[in-house]
Amino acid sequence: MTRSELKQKLPGYFATGLLTVATTLWTFWGVGEMYYEGWWGAWYNRLPYLAPPAICAIFALVALTWPRLGGWIILLLGGAFTAWRWIRQAQLGMLTWQWMLSWFPASGVLVIVGALFLLKGRHRRQRRVAGWTPPKRWLRRNLRYVVALAPPLLTAILLTAYFAPLLLARYDSDERSAERIAGNGVTLVWAPKGPGWNWRPWGDQGRWLSWDDIALYGAPPLGIHVDPKWEGRGDHATQADMAATGLCRYLSDDGTTLLAEPQDIWRLPTTDEVVRSLVHRGESAGCTWDGASAEAECIQQPNKDTPLWDSDEAPIYYWTAEEYDADSAWYVPYTGGLRYGGTIGHQPKHWGNARHGFRCAREPSD
Repeated sequence: MTRSELKQKLPGYFATGLLTVATTLWTFWGVGEMYYEGWWGAWYNRLPYLAPPAICAIFALVALTWPRLGGWIILLLGGAFTAWRWIRQAQLGMLTWQWMLSWFPASGVLVIVGALFLLKGRHRRQRRVAGWTPPKRWLRRNLRYVVALAPPLLTAILLTAYFAPLLLARYDSDERSAERIAGNGVTLVWAPKGPGWNWRPWGDQGRWLSWDDIALYGAPPLGIHVDPKWEGRGDHATQADMAATGLCRYLSDDGTTLLAEPQDIWRLPTTDEVVRSLVHRGESAGCTWDGASAEAECIQQPNKDTPLWDSDEAPIYYWTAEEYDADSAWYVPYTGGLRYGGTIGHQPKHWGNARHGFRCAREPSD
């Protein structure tokens, strides 16, 4: 290969390499998150996680077969997705240079990839005009497809091998009643299915409750407010608000009904209590937490098992009664932070989403 030929082929090499990196990263994210947070309920809950790597793989097949067509598709759609993602992050108040750089290999790089494939398409057309024909051997003729698709496929296989044991070991007793759980040094009764456990006041199509929602339930007017920063309130709820007006205070004795007056039977548990109550195969996982680390120390690997978790619902984190600072509050993942995915951490108090649930608890009566 002459220097001139190498120079002409470099855009195609770089385009294929960068697209392979992007597809592999999306495969790592999509497949990993599908197993970690998307493995619940109906089969179609998994599809949103598989869509990004599948789209990247389709981009790769189209661009490697028809470089000019694929180049324009990747350039336009990749640019539009990057712009949308940046705007969305800015709306959340979380757009930083560090975030943009971390996302660049998975989104912004597609703009560069599209431009490189356009150059590759021009070079391929020039070669064919000059009389070039594809190699006869199958491997040489299709090497670009192998290079682009083998790493994502291998990534998906390795992630499946990593997560399969945890998922196959997941325990679900089908019980969603009040449960007494003897954890590591703490014993609590946890609320049954209803307003004290992952409640969505507007039904399955309604939003999930934020920490602010839970903490301000009892503040006038009683109930869940449409806007977490309700009626002109400019700040977030505090830990004192959670203790004074938290939703759990209004649960009936059996935990199935919210009453008009505080009953002071149930409460939102602390971060340490949730960690110590994490379960493995329905029994205590023997976890402890030092009050600051992103991971607990556990005897067994915690899982999204009953009686603590609802394996058929989206939440994989539980809000706790404690705030991290004025704007964020603590949560605990079902894994205790010990495997791929979320860690023991904090999120904005107004952030209500399908991954963050809650469950009220109380001390045993005997």
